Amino acid sequence: MTPAAPALATSRTASGAEVVAVTQVAERQVDLTVRSPSLGGRAVGVRLLTPDGWEPGDRGGSWPTLWLLHGCCGDYTAWTGRTDVASIDSLRDVLVVMPEAGWNGWYSDWWNYGRGGDPAWETFHTEELRPLLERDWGASADRVVAGLSMGGQGALLYAARHPGMFRAAASYSGSVHPLLDEASAARIMGYFAGQGNDPLRVWGDPVEQRGVWRDHDPYHLVERLRNLPVYLSSGDGTAGPLDPPDAASAVEADFDRQNHALAAALERVGAREVTTHFYGPGTHTWPYWQRELHASLPMLLRALGVRG
Repeated sequence: MTPAAPALATSRTASGAEVVAVTQVAERQVDLTVRSPSLGGRAVGVRLLTPDGWEPGDRGGSWPTLWLLHGCCGDYTAWTGRTDVASIDSLRDVLVVMPEAGWNGWYSDWWNYGRGGDPAWETFHTEELRPLLERDWGASADRVVAGLSMGGQGALLYAARHPGMFRAAASYSGSVHPLLDEASAARIMGYFAGQGNDPLRVWGDPVEQRGVWRDHDPYHLVERLRNLPVYLSSGDGTAGPLDPPDAASAVEADFDRQNHALAAALERVGAREVTTHFYGPGTHTWPYWQRELHASLPMLLRALGVRG
């Protein structure tokens, strides 16, 4: 039997973001529907995996928080729908926040030919959702972040672009150096064009708006990551132990090269703590991301001061 939905907190943050609906979708899983000025007034979902002892509308900011970011072509339900995250015992003392980021939003405030505006995913997450969760839904200021693919890039971007917001960051098969070469940039442009979008709206052209691209390329933000515990993982795109024998993934092979480049850059700047798991054979698929979540949790929980 699904528990009753928590009571709705109707107040707004200073930014104007507000929770307009609350749904209890399963034990310890609560969906918030949040209306966001940064998204043109649209309402989007945020799934919470709640810790033991959490109460609806929990105030006081007592729960250490893991932000878990979805990838391209997914949504805020992806992690609970595709992995065992809801049954991981070590997360029963942590509030897990899984926010919507758009089918291909890239955890960015879109350039929109220099006009900015809708969608502004980064502003929604860091300036609207964060204070809302901390004021009304029990999230503390002790945060770590992890994500897969597009969300892996987002995890590193948020950690680098918002110093002090996160205590550690983990990226699984992330696009962590989209400016590695023309092929990598072209691949990202292809993702930008998903669902019929104009790919130039997101960061512009990789040559003409190179500064915008660099601002969203973790490789070029490496100095801002040097004092933060970082976990990087990727496969080489060939069939691995969790794949059918004939599997292959060109995108994983590309992102693997990007991850090796970022790891080398972190080493060059003397990064404090970097854990890499470049596991060779493996494709761009959920079984690997579930495995890497488990593998990275000890580092993430240690950064939160939580016993795994």
